[in-house]
Amino acid sequence: MLTIGDFARASRLSAKALRRYDELGLLPPARVDPFTGYRYYAEEQLERARLIAWLRGIGMPLAEVGRVCALYASDAAGAARAIRGYWARVESETAARRDLAASLVDRLRGPTEMTDEMTDGMADGTADETAEGTSGGTAGRPAFVLRTAVRLDRGLVRAAQQDAAHAGPHLLAVADGYGPEGARAALAAVGALEAVPPPAPSARAGDVLNALEDAVRAADGAVSGLAESGTTLTAAVWTGGRLALAHVGDSRAYLLRDGAFVRLTRDHTVVQALVDAGELDPAEAADRPDRALLLKALDGGDAAPEPELGVHETRPGDRYLLCTDGLSAVAPADAIRRALAAGVGPEEAAEALVALARERGGPDNVACVVADVVPA
Repeated sequence: MLTIGDFARASRLSAKALRRYDELGLLPPARVDPFTGYRYYAEEQLERARLIAWLRGIGMPLAEVGRVCALYASDAAGAARAIRGYWARVESETAARRDLAASLVDRLRGPTEMTDEMTDGMADGTADETAEGTSGGTAGRPAFVLRTAVRLDRGLVRAAQQDAAHAGPHLLAVADGYGPEGARAALAAVGALEAVPPPAPSARAGDVLNALEDAVRAADGAVSGLAESGTTLTAAVWTGGRLALAHVGDSRAYLLRDGAFVRLTRDHTVVQALVDAGELDPAEAADRPDRALLLKALDGGDAAPEPELGVHETRPGDRYLLCTDGLSAVAPADAIRRALAAGVGPEEAAEALVALARERGGPDNVACVVADVVPA
């Protein structure tokens, strides 16, 4: 047995960190002296301790560290996928912050020195990609386009369809209405987003996000007057090189890239807030009766909610999914990933996702949009 001091030196974790991980149940000691309260660790615990140290070293939150460690004990490959998915999300969020920073720099420089940030090369090395997805040698002809499919399903329990969706060449959107006028709320929100014009070739990421944010405010206004009703909204505008995303509520956006399945949005719910604060284990969240209690929604109230905004670089072969919680709250993430990665087109993938929800009882309406980035 190792004392906490010896174990701290061997694992390269501080004694303070070890006490914290013990409190969280991440790394309890092998034995605690009943009289002194002193902690002792087994040498076999060093592997888990080092894994925790490495995961914290890449900035992984403690809640996710716990999930990866639990996976590693029984499914090392699953733990590896979880780490890959986390890092893909970090890279995506970093790219979004970089694009917003570049847009701010352009604004501060003034119109005479503005650069067209939307012509940066894509992450895989493809250069001269414009906001419309054009290549320098194609005289404005799109190099890549979105191939999309949209599916709505009432499910097997609900008496009415209160979800709405849209899939076009530049705009993707899903909305999940609630309340007696939920169907009208969802349709009004998606309709307001459809007014967003296709981005111009010279559009900057910040300008596209500003237009999206304005459209979300308009969507909130369109919902006003619908008594005790509202809607979630997750929408994306494609520029040919990037996907600008606006999100309010607990519908979701996902990315499937090179086998890695990444969630691009965070649920605006009470349960998600508890998970983020480390007060609730993610494995328990799905079983909470209040899991659908929203912190943010479009309801036409006095103040429109601030949408979650982001910009994500696209690559050829990317597959995006926008869906309401009639799918995401019913089907496990891995089952959704398998349906998307099955090697079929967007139409078949969308059908498979609806079938997935129905196989699990279809307790809610489903709206899903599948979009592939493909050569023009």
